[in-house]
Amino acid sequence: MLDQVNPNLLQIKNLRIEATSYPPGEPPRHVVLVDDVAVTVQQGRVLGLIGESGAGKSTIGLSAMSYARGGARLASGQILLNGRDIRTAGPGDLRQLRGHEVTYVAQSAAAAFNPAKRLMEQVIETSLHHKLMTRAEAEARAVDLFRKLGLPNPDTFGSRYPHQVSGGQLQRAMTAMALCPKPDLVVFDEPTTALDVTTQIDVLVAIKAAIRDTGVAALYITHDLAVVAQVADDILVLRGGKKVEYGTTDQIINAPQQAYTQALVSVRSIDHVEKADAASVLSVANVTARYKGTNFDVLKNVTVDLSAGQTLAVVGESGSGKSTLARVITGLLPAAQGRITFAGRALSPDLAGRSRDDLRELQMIYQMADTAMNPRQTVGTIIGRPLEFYFGLKGAAKRARVQELLEEIEMGAGFIDRYPAELSGGQKQRVCIARALAAKPKLIICDEVTSALDPLVADGILKLLLALQEREGVAYLFITHDLATVKAIADKIAVMYRGQVVRYGSKTDVLTPPFDDYTDLLLSSVPEMKLGWLEDVLALRKMESGGN
Repeated sequence: MLDQVNPNLLQIKNLRIEATSYPPGEPPRHVVLVDDVAVTVQQGRVLGLIGESGAGKSTIGLSAMSYARGGARLASGQILLNGRDIRTAGPGDLRQLRGHEVTYVAQSAAAAFNPAKRLMEQVIETSLHHKLMTRAEAEARAVDLFRKLGLPNPDTFGSRYPHQVSGGQLQRAMTAMALCPKPDLVVFDEPTTALDVTTQIDVLVAIKAAIRDTGVAALYITHDLAVVAQVADDILVLRGGKKVEYGTTDQIINAPQQAYTQALVSVRSIDHVEKADAASVLSVANVTARYKGTNFDVLKNVTVDLSAGQTLAVVGESGSGKSTLARVITGLLPAAQGRITFAGRALSPDLAGRSRDDLRELQMIYQMADTAMNPRQTVGTIIGRPLEFYFGLKGAAKRARVQELLEEIEMGAGFIDRYPAELSGGQKQRVCIARALAAKPKLIICDEVTSALDPLVADGILKLLLALQEREGVAYLFITHDLATVKAIADKIAVMYRGQVVRYGSKTDVLTPPFDDYTDLLLSSVPEMKLGWLEDVLALRKMESGGN
């Protein structure tokens, strides 16, 4: 356990992590995931690991437990934990340190918990396994951690099952699980990425307070520099498995030396001038809707309008009704009351009653590009389907049009015969955009299309969408919880809360004070690239988040 003489709890020296991939029909490929990386984490300090997807952040984080994911191997270097090299440690020693000296908080708490066991059983499991304390002592520590982490009814919270708590609460319960055995080091792997913006703040606050109160050291992995700036003492910027820049949080945020770090600091600096109203392309009037089998309305008397060539941003935290509104507009959920007018004609409430032109002119791009594409189809086939379905294009004519669309989304000729598995996250989302454009729509509904992407990649997607809008005249209904995105692309904003539109108008009007309490909460929850921002938010916000 902790060596009080040596403040360097974790030292990673000249770490090289390799992997072997096996592409179908091709010989095995040797890949270097992490190349000559050095990391030092001192007792009681937090090191932030920042970089885009594939930079090696999680791979380095897991190496602190001398663990590599399937197919990867810790090829060379030293991983010194409390003064001993754990890279070469045997299975017995590793079993002793994992869940004891080093613990791990995953990105998706929902996937990390056993749905058949109560939370308390899982939170105290490693403490009992390592015989660190009695059951009574472990349960008392768990309750104390629930209280520290701001969980509701801490004395009885552990008796719930994972499905009986919200996403934000489950993420905090996982933090409690990691802290319960009194580890020396906790690895936080994107613990707030899957949460909406207001919940993220609550979880960040809870994590920061728990780190401070327990004196634990931490590796905090994220792709959001504004987030890591609130919890980290030092930051290591990574790209392609290599170190880009390493320094204190103050230096990295306020005086970055490398061009890549400077780009991360200045991300989302799009200056979008809002467009004036023109001919209406979509009018949603007094729409009320509920899901089958429920006895309450999910949407309540919603009214919004969108002009041709404009972007309407629909914002709110999880559960506010944003995606339900999209389902109603697309006909996937028929409205109980109200009227939807599209391109000058009334839309049938349900999908079955809509014409071929209704289907073609109203397209949707989903949040998760991975699940929105058939993995067995090539890019050319995916983009070509609407071309064949709506316009009857086949053969060379279809392929030529697919190529045109790929060039529109800034992807070259080499991608037409690739499969989704061969693309990055940003490239997959671009293919989904091209597929929507193939139908020559008047309106595209974008449902959280950038939330699963790294900031720089997301920035590129937003710039692409704006360029396409300028060229094609297409309107966007953009669903998001990220006010930074809204500021970058919106002409109009509708703020939703518990199924109702609580603030609506032009971007300038909606973002100009005075604010209602909920809009103030949303606006104040957008992480800013400055030290001490988190504490300022807590001191000034007018209402608590919904506890999602």
